[in-house]
Amino acid sequence: MGLHTEWIPYGERLRYSGYVARPEGVKGSLPSVIVLQEIWGVDEHIQDVTRRLAQAGYVAFAPDLFAEGGSRPEALDFGRVDAAKSFLNTIPQTAWRNPEERDAALSRLPGDEGKKVGQTLELLFNLGGRFPAFVGQAAAAAAFLRETYEPSRGQGVASVGFCLGGGLSAALAANDEQLRGAIIYYGSLPAGIPIEPIRAPLLGFYGENDKRITDAVPDFSASLKAAGKSFEYHVYPDAPHAFFNDTRPSYHVSSARDAFVRTLDFLRGALA
Repeated sequence: MGLHTEWIPYGERLRYSGYVARPEGVKGSLPSVIVLQEIWGVDEHIQDVTRRLAQAGYVAFAPDLFAEGGSRPEALDFGRVDAAKSFLNTIPQTAWRNPEERDAALSRLPGDEGKKVGQTLELLFNLGGRFPAFVGQAAAAAAFLRETYEPSRGQGVASVGFCLGGGLSAALAANDEQLRGAIIYYGSLPAGIPIEPIRAPLLGFYGENDKRITDAVPDFSASLKAAGKSFEYHVYPDAPHAFFNDTRPSYHVSSARDAFVRTLDFLRGALA
C-alpha cells in the first residue's frame, strides 16, 4: 500500500499550509501526528519523517511555520535555507551564533552569496519572537486534523517536534488540552510554559553533548512530576544536538534508531 502526499492549506481563511502524508486506500479516519519542524522549515528531512510516520499507519502533517498566505519570505525559501545549511557545514558550530566569526566566513563567499546567506541566517537564528505565533499555527493544525480534515477527522492527535519544533511540541501540550501526546526531540523548553494545563503525556529525547538544552531537562522534569504530569525522557551518551537528522553531520545512528522505536511505541499507546 502506498502513500498519498501533498501540500494543503489549513487554518482560518486557509492562511497556512502544510505537508501531509497518509496511507492510501484506508477506509475511515486515522489518528494523526503533527510533525513540528526544526529551524530549517519543512525541508526534505521533515518531509521524510512525515512519510515515515504515515508508513506506520498515521495521518502525518507538517505545518510550514514560515509560510502564510501560501508563500514564504524570499529569504526563507527552500533554496536559500539549503544554501545557509551548506554554509554552516563549513564552519565550526561554535561560530554559528558568533557574529564576528560568522561574518568573516560569509565575506569569503563569492558575489552576493554571503549577503543572501547572512540574511537567511539572521532570520533563522532569531525566531524566538515568533514563537507565540508558531504555537498558534500548531494549535490550528491540531484543530484542523481533529475537526476538518476528512482522513483524520474525529480521531486523536499527537505531536512530535525537533529542535525549534521540540519546544513547540511541549508548548502545544500546554495550549491544547485535547492533545493526546507530545514528543520533544532536543527542543529548548519554552520559558514560562504553564504546567497545569498539560493533560498529555510527554516524551523527550536529548543528546548528552547538547549541554545548552539537555542540562535544563532535569528541572523541567521535576516541575512536571511535582504537578502530577507524565514525562519520560532519555539522554543518549555522546549524542549531539540534532542527532536524529540523517541529512546533517550531527546524525548519530544508534541514538536515532532507539529514539524512533520509542517514538512509535509512545504513539501507539497515546493514540490507541
